[in-house]
Amino acid sequence: MRMQQTLMGVGGLALSLMASSVMAQTLTQAEIDQLGTSLTPIGAEKAGNAAGTIPEWTGGLPRDAGKELEDHFYENPFAGEQPEFVITAQNYQQYKDNLTPGQVAMFERYPETFRMPVYQSKRTVGYPQSVYDQVKATAGQAKLVNGGDGISNFSHGTFAFPIPKSGAEVVWNHNTRYRVNAHRWYMQAMPQTNGSFTLIKLEEEVGYPQLMADVDESTMPNTLLFFKQRVNAPARLAGNVLLVHDSLDQLKEPRMAWVYNAGQRRVRRAPQVAYDGPGTASDGMRTSDNFAMYNGAPDRYDWTLVGKKEIYIPYNSGKLTERGTQYADVLQAGHVNPEYTRFELHRVWEVQGNVKAGQRHIYAQRNFFVDEDSWMITLADHYDGRGTLWRVGEGHLSFNYDYQIPGYSLETLYDLLAGRYIALGMYTEEVSAPDLTYVPTYNQFTPAALRASGIR
Repeated sequence: MRMQQTLMGVGGLALSLMASSVMAQTLTQAEIDQLGTSLTPIGAEKAGNAAGTIPEWTGGLPRDAGKELEDHFYENPFAGEQPEFVITAQNYQQYKDNLTPGQVAMFERYPETFRMPVYQSKRTVGYPQSVYDQVKATAGQAKLVNGGDGISNFSHGTFAFPIPKSGAEVVWNHNTRYRVNAHRWYMQAMPQTNGSFTLIKLEEEVGYPQLMADVDESTMPNTLLFFKQRVNAPARLAGNVLLVHDSLDQLKEPRMAWVYNAGQRRVRRAPQVAYDGPGTASDGMRTSDNFAMYNGAPDRYDWTLVGKKEIYIPYNSGKLTERGTQYADVLQAGHVNPEYTRFELHRVWEVQGNVKAGQRHIYAQRNFFVDEDSWMITLADHYDGRGTLWRVGEGHLSFNYDYQIPGYSLETLYDLLAGRYIALGMYTEEVSAPDLTYVPTYNQFTPAALRASGIR
């Protein structure tokens, strides 16, 4: 018999959760009515915490919180703020209740250099009214299918399960979070144990069927997004291009991926671009499904909803998006420079994934810590087949107040065993920040377009 535990959940309501993965339950109208009242419009607790260290959500940062600079860069609204305190290897024990196992492991792995500057918590995330209207209108309609491996009755929406009752639903909220078409250039690096690194320059285009004028979204109801990634540097890798068509139910319609190899001048199908296949130009330091903290079909894991916790997470990471910030100043041996990080206390949903019987993945267990205000994974602990904590992921969130959308200013994945890490998403030395005005066409995301994209 499965052991049942009761956790205090949204609005002080007791959520009855199973200690293993559970199936979706139908929402009552009374629960749906909490959206926009005791809950934020996308399902977070609106109230602050009892200690007053997490404030009430009042709508997020307004669009006039700062001004747009040249080339899609924005002012950091919290520039000049100082941390309230700093967690170090010498004092982390007193904060341990609000730390993840991965964060504790980082203090123990790098006792002399790793630290977490903690700032006043600010609930900056907010979304356009159209998102709130859609979430309220579709709440309770989406259904888990294939044991939670896909969702149905939810085509091209956002936040499929605003009041989640299972681990799989929280994972799907991350995968169906609000995003927009984008064109961006950024750097990826894998520092050696001595801190030396080579920069990999990547260019990405992302399109969503419901936001593309030449796409009839009704003809592709299971399509989640189109993604194209080109390597622009170094020269030995330049011109290689990846194309992905992602789906909502990947067991019904598996992810389709193609690669163009500039050396061979050939386009090939790429079934390895999924699950624990190696990430692009990553030197084996991340898997395909590590990208954006987690992506793709969730079918190789049983997902358990552990509950809600208060954790210090990387948030409002404006220093990492300020134009002119030097990559060499951010990247150092062992981990990124703490002078550029910002941690705040926020409520997160913890979800644990364990590889299903008969399935395989290099991560036998992974624990995600999902920000309640954005449904984005902010921290991730990955365990190997021996049960050893292996890799620790950080998603440093920042908020574009003009477009009312959060994103990752930097993703890091620390290999505790090798003493190395990968960092991706840096763009502060580039000619442009991510372009959210991008208007793609379907023809840009066809296999036939790969060869043209890869010409050096």
